[in-house]
Amino acid sequence: MNIYQEELLDHYENPSNYGTLPNPDISHEEDNPLCGDKIRIDLIVEDDAIKEVRFSGHGCTISLATASMLTEEIVGKSLEEVKKLSRDDIMDMIGIPLGPVRVKCALLALKVLKAGAYGIKGWPGEENE
Repeated sequence: MNIYQEELLDHYENPSNYGTLPNPDISHEEDNPLCGDKIRIDLIVEDDAIKEVRFSGHGCTISLATASMLTEEIVGKSLEEVKKLSRDDIMDMIGIPLGPVRVKCALLALKVLKAGAYGIKGWPGEENE
């Protein structure tokens, strides 16, 4: 388990693909109101494949490290492949057990990515937030 913890810490301290893209094809941002984590993901898409990705935001080690790891995984994938990513894929990527609150942190980047891939502007019930 220490190897996974070290990898998470490394992604938190030295995130891959951190920043924003000028003129992204897809950009989406969400926050986790329970803890205050906020993630934005920008994508450049060519021929239905993710050519370039950046993420930005703030949050705990789990949310930022997961965003970093996820951005590494999706370069070159099609939007259809991204739409098929699941909670289990993220949990396998992390490699350590998490409690319910931390699972929400880990899934924030996936929620942002999938919302962007599907073109969702807001989740039902959040229109006035």
